[in-house]
Amino acid sequence: MTVEILYSEVCNLFGDIGNVRYLEKSLPDAEFIYTRLGEKPFFAKNKTDLIYLGSMSESVQELVIKELSVYRSRLEEMIKNNTAFIITGNAVDIFGKSIVDENGDAVKGLGLIDMKVTRDMNHRYSGFVLSERDNLEFVGFQAQFTETFLEDESQKFLTVKKGRGMNEKSDYEGIKINNFYATNLLGPFLLVNPLFTKKFLSDITGTDIKIAFESESIEAYKKRVEDFKNPSIKVH
Repeated sequence: MTVEILYSEVCNLFGDIGNVRYLEKSLPDAEFIYTRLGEKPFFAKNKTDLIYLGSMSESVQELVIKELSVYRSRLEEMIKNNTAFIITGNAVDIFGKSIVDENGDAVKGLGLIDMKVTRDMNHRYSGFVLSERDNLEFVGFQAQFTETFLEDESQKFLTVKKGRGMNEKSDYEGIKINNFYATNLLGPFLLVNPLFTKKFLSDITGTDIKIAFESESIEAYKKRVEDFKNPSIKVH
């Protein structure tokens, strides 16, 4: 199995590098390829089983869009053909049509997902989210200046049970298209949601994966779900 980690030298905010370390521990026999800004991605000419991209600063978002726009058609092909992607934090933003700031200035996105992102650097939202999909509960944290508006809500990843969705009026969080999973949730996401991680990795490898620190991470996850459900604990 080949896992490509994109731009981890600059896309590693909010502890997202923990997702990478957890993948390394859970997939000890996989080949990990680290692509830096300015380098040609491995996926451009080679079969890649999983691509990971994490949170970044707003200025880096523009650099990453510029880097990946060269490979837009290849990324579109991979998404359609069920290549696995895990995209976390504000890395989600770059896959939409545009990122529009509070002054109306827009950064053109990759346009791979029918969504618009608005960004207000004067107002940051922080809080926790309890959500679910297919009777599996998810936990995570938000820390963002953005709201995301998905045109096709059938592409939503999670349904929010407590906390805010991708915008103030939505009950959805994240995007799922085939094996492309994108979420604003931080944590790091894969470590704090081990049941999802186990299923996801088992599905894409076709084997029953024993994730790293499986019993300990599941125990911690169950406690966190219990805490998030406590009505006395506020969202933010």
